[in-house]
Amino acid sequence: MKWLILALGIISNASASVLVKIAMLPPRRFPSLSEPMAALANWPFWAGLSLYGAAFLLYAAALSRLPLNVAHPVLTAGAIGSVALCSLFIFREPFQWTTGAGILLVIAGVALITIRVG
Repeated sequence: MKWLILALGIISNASASVLVKIAMLPPRRFPSLSEPMAALANWPFWAGLSLYGAAFLLYAAALSRLPLNVAHPVLTAGAIGSVALCSLFIFREPFQWTTGAGILLVIAGVALITIRVG
């Protein structure tokens, strides 16, 4: 259950990043109080903000079940890898071999950190 909670936190965090990126693409703009209707119409921004909140709550729940030195690296690495893949497949952003190598090294490092946690 603790790993499921953390996985849902990773998914929420990465999805929030994708939605905020979508919210900032033209013709959308950063929500402003000077244009309240435009701010309310930018649904990806508000959905992303809500998912960041959900990710925080899931992270807090994971911390009650996992050590901080395990939960934080797993959440961070999972979000980094997920966002990098989303940037490639959803936004067609460049994906260098160094990005892939870095993600693999981060995964290896997190695996070494978590290997003793059952």
